[in-house]
Amino acid sequence: MATAQSFRSDGHGSLARVGVAVCHGFTGSTVSMRAWSDFLADAGFCVNMPLLAGHGTTWQDLSRTPWEHWYRDFEAAYLELSSRCDTVFVAGLSMGGALALRVAARHPVGGVAVVNPVFTFGDPRAKYSGLLKHVLKSTPAIGDDIKAPGITEGAYARTPVAAVHELGKLLTDTIALLPSVVAPTLVFRSSVDHVVPESSMDLLKARIGAAEFEVVPLMNSYHVATMDNDAEQIFSQSRDFFRRHAGAI
Repeated sequence: MATAQSFRSDGHGSLARVGVAVCHGFTGSTVSMRAWSDFLADAGFCVNMPLLAGHGTTWQDLSRTPWEHWYRDFEAAYLELSSRCDTVFVAGLSMGGALALRVAARHPVGGVAVVNPVFTFGDPRAKYSGLLKHVLKSTPAIGDDIKAPGITEGAYARTPVAAVHELGKLLTDTIALLPSVVAPTLVFRSSVDHVVPESSMDLLKARIGAAEFEVVPLMNSYHVATMDNDAEQIFSQSRDFFRRHAGAI
């Protein structure tokens, strides 16, 4: 996919040595996070947004990709920023939110900003994906849950069942690490989300170790809120959150 490209930028001004690693979601690509990344780069942050393994190509590629490769790619983006920045934040959408929190559990991040992070499945069939993947290769797409008309995130047209099984393993592993997430955490949560159930938020609230934890409701967006009606709210509030915790305000 020509539009699904990794993105990196150098910082400038008072934020020249403050980084933000940005992560897209499951079956999607960097398309869903490019506007947010551009906004942060224009504000002066160093930004690194990788295209995760198995994404931005075909759903068959994703079906052959273990979850550890998704984490490897995002952790590498964080580590690259940490080599040239004094403070690094992590940000993500959906599965990207789970990956951001996993990095925060394992590394000293300045803070976390996530949008509709996933930890539980809305589809009850997902728990059987380890068995179903042997007889069912894919299911209809989960992408483009966007309220604003005429906008597409360029997600896969099919969801590979084998990858759902890998996602489940990632989530189980990350949930166990949530008490180790102690960095300030800002969560944007859509009031209507057809992909991630509210049980994901309940679990996150119950398990996260962060003393500073804020949930910001998004009243006019669906799951892919970074491309929806509340995108500017996400961008500006996350910028202010990062600046404050980097000591730039």
